[in-house]
Amino acid sequence: MAEDIFQKIRSQIEKDRVVLYMKGTPSMPQCGFSQQSTRALDAVGAQYASYNVLEDPLLREGIKQFSNWPTIPQLYINGEFIGGCDILMSLYESGELEKMVHAGTPA
Repeated sequence: MAEDIFQKIRSQIEKDRVVLYMKGTPSMPQCGFSQQSTRALDAVGAQYASYNVLEDPLLREGIKQFSNWPTIPQLYINGEFIGGCDILMSLYESGELEKMVHAGTPA
């Protein structure tokens, strides 16, 4: 069963360049950390896919095992795990998040 959810996650993070696993949706976050994360991504003009872990208990547990990171939200860019809310906010405040989400995209 774990391999099935891991394959689903791999497929999701390969499909879109920027992916946020969160509680709720960007328009209706269900926790403060998810809200902070979506606001930071929106502020830098990121185009991103989001997955609501509250809708899928297997995804909610599977993403934690997949990344070996115990909390949600989780950000992936170019298939690589970036981190949770604290790391995302640190990258946002330093200006690095904007560079990361726009790297390789036409201006």
